[in-house]
Amino acid sequence: MSLLRRIEGNLAAPAATPAASPESTRATSTTTGSRDSGREMSLELRAKVQNRLISELDPKMDLSDRAKVERTIEELFNLILAEENIILTRVERSRFFEQILAEILGYGPIENLLKDETISEVMINGPRQVYIERKGRIVKTDTRFENDAHVMRIIDRIISPLGRRCDETQPMVDARLPDGSRVNAVIPPISLVGPVVTIRKFAKNPLTVDQLIEFGSITREVAEFLRACVIGRLNIIISGGTGSGKTTLLNVLSDYIPDDERIVTVEDAAELQLRQEHTITLEARPANIEGKGQITIRDLAINALRMRPDRIVVGECRGREALDMLQAMNTGHDGSLTTLHSNSPRDTIARLETMVLMAGMDLPLRAIREQIAAAIDLVVHQERFRDGTRRVTSVTEVQGLESETIVLQDIFTFQQTGVSEGRVLGQLRPTGMRPKFAPKLERSGINLPPSIFGIRLEALR
Repeated sequence: MSLLRRIEGNLAAPAATPAASPESTRATSTTTGSRDSGREMSLELRAKVQNRLISELDPKMDLSDRAKVERTIEELFNLILAEENIILTRVERSRFFEQILAEILGYGPIENLLKDETISEVMINGPRQVYIERKGRIVKTDTRFENDAHVMRIIDRIISPLGRRCDETQPMVDARLPDGSRVNAVIPPISLVGPVVTIRKFAKNPLTVDQLIEFGSITREVAEFLRACVIGRLNIIISGGTGSGKTTLLNVLSDYIPDDERIVTVEDAAELQLRQEHTITLEARPANIEGKGQITIRDLAINALRMRPDRIVVGECRGREALDMLQAMNTGHDGSLTTLHSNSPRDTIARLETMVLMAGMDLPLRAIREQIAAAIDLVVHQERFRDGTRRVTSVTEVQGLESETIVLQDIFTFQQTGVSEGRVLGQLRPTGMRPKFAPKLERSGINLPPSIFGIRLEALR
């Protein structure tokens, strides 16, 4: 795409603001009226400068050289301000230039929100409502878009490089930013409030286990136990609700996989940030405009088995691929990891059963449960508490099948002790039960002290 077309698409002049009724005008405070008036002047001024930029920038300029483009835009920007006799303070000039630059090379009004490393999520509910999540709490911002078309231009800026589209015939899309942040967009007619965009940001430097311990997400004893389970090649499911920190914990646990193993990751939208060198990342692909070319998670999971993996990491099990994941775990690919949406460890098992049934293999329920009991060793459940904190609330062993029931045993559970100044108090504590797979870990040379499980030495004598 030429520079001229790209700028014209992103710097379209703002739509005229509809006139307010006399009644609403009288009801509006002086402060609000002044702020709205200043905003309208700012939009008008920006449109004027943008139109000059459109006409004077070289349409053949190489956009890949960002530094050169920024210098060129800044030179023209300063020249236009001088020729138009527009007087701004240094702060206003800097802010004005950053806004125009964000429209041309970035993501418009949300550019600064995406750069803010303290923000973990950006939620656009139509042009007038932009929320963020910071430290687990959702807050409304002053950020605004001009209109629905402005939001649509930013959506197009995100998905165009990925060959995706979002229009009336396909009003939902999943995509990702160059830094790996996950983007979901829903537009009318599906959305009744205008274009809705949800951006799950990823930290440039993934959280470490020490940081999770510092935040209170897990204890050092549980971290040591989970490290032993990963090195000992146990099959682990990380479960929890939306935004509970499942992917973050999966990244941390994946860090324990030895560097000499071949890892294949399978994801709907690439989010995992594994640090091992020998890692192959596979990402699903939606159908094209003709409804062809779709590559599903299940397709990738099946193909991963042909790639000689030591471990398979599925970013999230949500459908028929669960059957292929279980078969992989039961056919020599020990140490596999995945995440799954659920409300509890028991619910995790029930959801797995449902997803296997979705594969359409017409398997009897007992056969499915036998597969699950043989494949899964551990369920690590996370929750997001009302104070915004994310914590592991239970570490549960899958012990096997008795009659028609899969037997679960909690190894660690979260015990809440109270609430102080809005913060939930409590700690993940051992239940005093030693897992049945402990001998398997010992055969791998991993010996965990009984104290990790809350077992006193006197009890062993």
